[in-house]
Amino acid sequence: MHVGISGLEQSQERPVAPVRGMAFGWLLLTLGSLGVAMAAVLLVEKVRILQDPSYVPSCSINPILSCGSIMNTPQAEAFGFPNPIIGLAGFAVVATAGAAVIAGAQFARWFWRALLAGSAAGVVFVHWLIFQSLYRIGALCPYCMVVWAVTIAVFWYTLLHVLASVTSDTTTPRWYRWTVSYHGVVLTGWFLAVGGLITVRFWYYWATLA
Repeated sequence: MHVGISGLEQSQERPVAPVRGMAFGWLLLTLGSLGVAMAAVLLVEKVRILQDPSYVPSCSINPILSCGSIMNTPQAEAFGFPNPIIGLAGFAVVATAGAAVIAGAQFARWFWRALLAGSAAGVVFVHWLIFQSLYRIGALCPYCMVVWAVTIAVFWYTLLHVLASVTSDTTTPRWYRWTVSYHGVVLTGWFLAVGGLITVRFWYYWATLA
């Protein structure tokens, strides 16, 4: 009987996000700042290409890792303007939110849900760009890949943060406890899946470097 009660109490523990408090603030600030930096570099490179069509971007390393091949495509301006502008705005919000949390700010649930919605849209857009880079353009942008990773990480930890608040007044779902316990494994698996697609898609080139 004692074991049963203990099990019930354990199933009703208040859910806790894997990264919380100031640690969560530092995570958002770091990821947001990195995203802003990458978006700014990409925007500068785009402007230089517009000024001089013969300009070779600093991230054009070889036939596959070639930012120039991507920046001159319609996909690089999916909404009629350079994609990095979206990154500058979005990542600035993420970084500002992180700095505010570190300073002790407490945001309402609607704010975190809005940030989750924005990061979810970013993840969808990023995966569309991944598909376009791999199977339509046939080239990769190193700076863009950093942006991909940052966007995925921001979405993942914001999702866990929101889920913790949503389920705070109810029994913690077993799947959530599992996700929190293995949050790093899930994120690593996500990155490895994308890395696997990249490896397979361009294996014909990677094999020549051996």
